[in-house]
Amino acid sequence: MADRQKNIFWGWYVVLGAFLVLAVNYGVRYSFGIFLKPMAEEYGWSRSVISLGASLNMLVYSFCSIFVGKMVDRVAPGRIITAGALIVSLSLFLAAFVQNPLTFYLAYGLLCGIGSAGMGVVVCNSSVAKWFHKKRGTAVGLAATGISGGAMALTPLAGYIVKIYGWQMGFLSLAVMSFLIGVVLSRVFFRKTVPEAYGLYPDGEQKAWDPAEEKADGHPERLSRRVVIRNPQFWILAASFGLSYLAIMSVFIHQVPYALDHGITKVAAASSLAAVSCSAFFGQFFFGWLSDRIRKPKYAAALGFLIMSFGMYLLLNMKSLEMLYFFAIVFGFGYGCLAPMTPILLAERFGRHALGAVYGLVTFFIGFGGGLGPFLAGYMYDHFGSYRHIWLFNIVILLCVTITILSLKTGKNE
Repeated sequence: MADRQKNIFWGWYVVLGAFLVLAVNYGVRYSFGIFLKPMAEEYGWSRSVISLGASLNMLVYSFCSIFVGKMVDRVAPGRIITAGALIVSLSLFLAAFVQNPLTFYLAYGLLCGIGSAGMGVVVCNSSVAKWFHKKRGTAVGLAATGISGGAMALTPLAGYIVKIYGWQMGFLSLAVMSFLIGVVLSRVFFRKTVPEAYGLYPDGEQKAWDPAEEKADGHPERLSRRVVIRNPQFWILAASFGLSYLAIMSVFIHQVPYALDHGITKVAAASSLAAVSCSAFFGQFFFGWLSDRIRKPKYAAALGFLIMSFGMYLLLNMKSLEMLYFFAIVFGFGYGCLAPMTPILLAERFGRHALGAVYGLVTFFIGFGGGLGPFLAGYMYDHFGSYRHIWLFNIVILLCVTITILSLKTGKNE
């Protein structure tokens, strides 16, 4: 028994695997902007034509997440991640040799979107959450830092490769990394769906996990999709996360041009995006850690949305470079709450056995809101001549989401 207790609980290896898979998946997706200008210069395509590939990628990713979420509750996540990594690798390889917008949309928009869903947060965070109960927040938070960590690591690396060797080699390099990380790690860390399949129990407990603890809060072991969509709390969470990503993506896409309009240099404006990712890295761990130490995790989520609201206020009143970076740190830290708190709030209400399916459905709304946000921001800028109105709109959205999250109920405990 003593030797067994000294062993590291396998769930922490799942956390490590999820961190690395998320890092390469989101590092690849966040590096897209690096390829925009060189492709536009070589082919003479407009930036809007190339950017449509990213929009298609996000829409396909969100739609496929519905089916991936349902699969991860029934199939070993390693198989899903392996398939996703193979598709992503193939799509990036093909993207390096495209000759017209249609083939680029098929390679990066369609194929990469499908593959990314197999390596995304629905699979990785759901897998982690199923291995933990008492330490779920900390575990998911650690895994989620891979999103920001990948953006911080792969974006400059891809930028260097594109600058020295060209954009085609940039796509090929990302294809190799996706294959090595996704395929190899998935076979090592994600062979089983739940700890019980290994003869283990959540959190590495030495006694059997009592499903009654989940049922006590109204969580049967597996919920049908019909039961989930009839639950008002599902729609409250789906709408809240969808609207929050509308605000977030409008900021991410238009933050740099807004800064340029205020006389800030291109390098400094672009660096503010890196500052958001860096701050989000710490926020992702903090909010996961915090959710394990308070009785109701919804308070941790509400705090994150409130911090983002304050960040939007800073952006609205931004007059200097110092204020821009202050916004980036505050907003990024609050944004960090979303990756860990989404699966935590869902697992708390629907149980860990149905988490993948529920998470996949919610991700569809997240993708819809995230896709609408940049377009809405551009439309309001064209109509009003400034970003002031969309920033005010975002503040209202985030404050409303904060209040809504606080109003959530959690089974009998509420």
